[in-house]
Amino acid sequence: MSNINGQRVDTIVVGGKVVTPSEVYESSIAISGEKIVAIGPYDLLPKADIYIDASDKYILPGLMDCHVHLDRIDSYELGSIAAAHSGITTLLPFGVPFKDRDDTLPDAINRHREEINSTSVLDFAFHFMISNQPRILEGLPKALEMGVKSYKMFMTYKKGGGMSDDAHICNAMEMVSRGGGVMQLHCESGNIIDYLEDKLMGDDCVHPTDFPKACPDWAEEEAINRAIQMGAVTNCPVYVVHLSSHLGLERIKLAQASGNRVWTETCPQYLLLNDEQLAKVGPLAKIGPPLRPSNGIDQTALWKGLELGYISAIGSDHSPSLMEDKKAGWDNIFVNPEGKPIPFGAPGIETLAPLAFSEGVVKRGLTLPWLARVMSENPARIFGLYPQKGVIQVGSDADLSIFDPDQNMEIRAKDHLSNVGYTLFEGWKITGKPWMSLLRGKVLLNQGKLEQKPGYGKFLDCKGPRSPLGGSIK
Repeated sequence: MSNINGQRVDTIVVGGKVVTPSEVYESSIAISGEKIVAIGPYDLLPKADIYIDASDKYILPGLMDCHVHLDRIDSYELGSIAAAHSGITTLLPFGVPFKDRDDTLPDAINRHREEINSTSVLDFAFHFMISNQPRILEGLPKALEMGVKSYKMFMTYKKGGGMSDDAHICNAMEMVSRGGGVMQLHCESGNIIDYLEDKLMGDDCVHPTDFPKACPDWAEEEAINRAIQMGAVTNCPVYVVHLSSHLGLERIKLAQASGNRVWTETCPQYLLLNDEQLAKVGPLAKIGPPLRPSNGIDQTALWKGLELGYISAIGSDHSPSLMEDKKAGWDNIFVNPEGKPIPFGAPGIETLAPLAFSEGVVKRGLTLPWLARVMSENPARIFGLYPQKGVIQVGSDADLSIFDPDQNMEIRAKDHLSNVGYTLFEGWKITGKPWMSLLRGKVLLNQGKLEQKPGYGKFLDCKGPRSPLGGSIK
């Protein structure tokens, strides 16, 4: 508890159970302005202007979605509103420089900063995409100085023009390392996948259920191995996005045991769904990496990896595509009649937090500190927001996600705000519901209603990465 000399504070949250990455305890939280100023027994805290009764609720550090794409279908305004309704307080999407004009990384950062500060209800920290265009690296040192410390490159999607070769990746990683950043990599072997895809199309194996054959688990593992080695050669921290397989996890575990700065995340779709979805909803379930077999090997490994701390975070990989752009995939899951690739991706920004709470904590018995770790503190650590974000402690932003464990809900696309009109989790029963959230001391979500308007959110400058918390949480 902090000594605030008996001064009056703005808000006190009382009666709830405070969740940290190590424990759960009953306490009250005092807030002045945007910051937490004291944590302790109610009767030892000063008077407040506002009291929030969180009795029988769990008070978590503001939850983050650390893997979001809002550059295509959903805007930053819409995406932030949708995420806020699910209990999220901070988003970490991927910014993308324009490819068809002389756009630099600093130009793109300034453009995104302006848009976020005028339209978002949530705070945003950005990762930025680095394309396979060598010129984009010219602005990378300046971008790092501007407080963007996280970047992403693709080891696949050659046909779509997104894949970078290893030399280009290493050049970027050297610059990111010198600037105190972290490199995210989509780890699938693009050349192998293209070969397998062409072979399947040549054999007329183009039904949605054929899609996983083009992206086997060993293609993920092979790319992860290269990513680890490139990180070691360039002295750059590596973050493997959307891990989907037990093979990939085993390679990451080996690297971590050897002292490599290699961290990873997974997503609800890989924890809860399998390739049988491709028979049910076809191209709507085309995501990269693909949903893995229904034998449970990969899901079991990923849950265990989360429990033991080898997997540091959960993100949604919200990357929606319109149904009308997807539907041609029923006839050919790889390309439409014009020869353009059937789009990857699915919505997830509105289901991430409820699924993590219900499926992880309630149904599988993982602890609440586990949830605070994988959706708050670890993303904040890895992406340079700790201790401003990700923790409930004196001096940190007063970001709180408060869950009511006794409320139930059903996931229905018709209730969602995303523009795509579908979810892979249609009809899932959820135990526990976001009840209230606070962002920088102000009530954001209040029993399903937003109390802040677009423009309340802030673009966040990041510092360099810190190692995430690891080990088992019991």
